[in-house]
Amino acid sequence: MDILSIIGAILGLIALVGGSMLKGAGLSGLWSPAAFVIVIVGTFAAILLQTSLPTFRRALQILKWVFVPPPQDHASLIARMVEWSTTSRKQGLLALESHLDNLRDPFMRKGLQMVVDGVEPETLRQMMEIESEAQNHRDISAAKVYEGMGIYAPTLGIIGAVLGLIAVMQNLTDPSKLGHGIAAAFTATIYGIASANLAFLPVASKLKGIIHRQQVERDMLIEGLIAIAEGENPRNIESRLSGFVH
Repeated sequence: MDILSIIGAILGLIALVGGSMLKGAGLSGLWSPAAFVIVIVGTFAAILLQTSLPTFRRALQILKWVFVPPPQDHASLIARMVEWSTTSRKQGLLALESHLDNLRDPFMRKGLQMVVDGVEPETLRQMMEIESEAQNHRDISAAKVYEGMGIYAPTLGIIGAVLGLIAVMQNLTDPSKLGHGIAAAFTATIYGIASANLAFLPVASKLKGIIHRQQVERDMLIEGLIAIAEGENPRNIESRLSGFVH
């Protein structure tokens, strides 16, 4: 569980609701069905037009990473590489086959299987790097879905405000409706700017950070597997992989 994301989400809600109450607008000032439709529904409409179905589906899948990021333990990975290296030097590469059944990560399992199969180190690097880059591209594209929503939302907030002011201008003869109409118009702007800066853009940045760390972990794995395939000393492997952490 990412405690910073939870605290950030709570503080963002407090800032928005508390600020509205302290300014005297109250909770009712933040509620506008028309603004919700224009900004939130409009933002989803725009991003659906921009995004392919597989990318949008992936974006929904990785959204949970904001609060429950995938486990990443570089120290454990280095220890595992050293253990595999020690085993291979003592018993041969085929002895690593017994470790395959315990691996839940398909990328790691595929890499170790190629080492066991005796794939040449350069070929191993090429194949693993292609798959790693493809996965990184898929995940970054998914994170950019939320970034795109953060770009569209403020603009749609302005559109909502303009539409609200148009409605106000049509009721200039009735002063009793002017105050409420102007307030409702600016609520759309709040929806757009607040959703972008308190939700969509922070989520995109958080996901990109997680994806970057996953890429680093895959790079570590590739370097470790190649070193094992080349029969490198376990201590040298540990020193090389430790450089990724620092």
